[in-house]
Parts: sequence; structure tokens; C-alpha cells
Amino acid sequence: MKKSLHHLVALPLLGFSLLGLSACTIIDEPVDVVKPFELQQYLGTWYEIARLDHSFERGMTNVTAQYSIDGDKVVVINKGFKQDEQQWDQAEGKAYFIDGDNKGLLKVSFFGPFYGAYQIHDIEQNSQGQYTNSLVIGPNNQYAWILSRSPRLAPAIKQRFINKLAALSISEDKLIWVQQGDQQ
Repeated sequence: MKKSLHHLVALPLLGFSLLGLSACTIIDEPVDVVKPFELQQYLGTWYEIARLDHSFERGMTNVTAQYSIDGDKVVVINKGFKQDEQQWDQAEGKAYFIDGDNKGLLKVSFFGPFYGAYQIHDIEQNSQGQYTNSLVIGPNNQYAWILSRSPRLAPAIKQRFINKLAALSISEDKLIWVQQGDQQ
């Protein structure tokens, strides 16, 4: 797996790190975030179901994000398949809570002191309490992702998230529905 700055996988968190101009976390457009939020229920692997288009993710399929804890930080490993290069790529970042660990509001960095906002706007959980689907907004409505624990999203949840995005002036026709499946 190639690990260079030129070939970083950009997933729900990668783009945010490029937005900061200082160690401050920029939130241009705050949205309501999930509260109460339980990090333990968010840890593990998430599949990227849909995203807004950005050059750092263009052409990527089979995109996932893996969240784990290391001390006081959340470790984020983003992975995806670059169609044009026919290879897997990944990047590792770190995230911290901004306003207490009971709110779905974090800052994330993949490049030193540069942080961007990660606003968990909506979440669904199963009967065991584990989070199963998530709608994430970046520091503004130019960044949005639909994530799921499985490679497919139930139609009712898909529509719920599309409605939430529309309420934030994010049009469904701007979403890229990410291919999740086998690669050659």
C-alpha cells in the first residue's frame, strides 16, 4: 500500500484537516450534533455510502474509516481503492472532542496542527445500542458523508439522511453514491 502525501485516501475526515489555517478548529456552519453521544458505540469500521464530490476523494471506491482509541485521542484510519491507479491507499489521523465527550462534535487532523470539524449530525443505533448509520457534516455544508456499518443502507435510512441534508441546503443530486464491493 502506497503511503505518500500525494496519494492519501480522503474519507470523511481527511478533507477536514486541509481546512484549518491554524491549530484552531474552523466551523463555518455549525449544525445540531448528536447528544448524548457515546464514543464506544462509534468505534470500529464504517463504510462510506455517499459523499459530496471533492478532488481528494474523486474516483475512490470501497471507502472505509476505522475508529479506535489510543489514550486521549481517537485514531482514524481511512482506506479506499483508487480506481485510476488500481491500488489501495490509506491515511492515519487523530481526532479529539471539542466540547465534551458526550457530544458528536470532534476536531480531526491528518497533518500536524491543522484541524477541521467533524459534526455528527444524525445517528441511528440498533437494539444493542451500537451506532449503525451516521450522517456527518464538516465545518460547513460543502462537506457531508453518509456512513454505515454495512456496505448497504436501508431505503428508509437513506431517505431520512437525504431529508436531513436537504434541510441543510445540500441537494441529493450532488451526492456521490460510493461503490462498495470487490476490486480486481
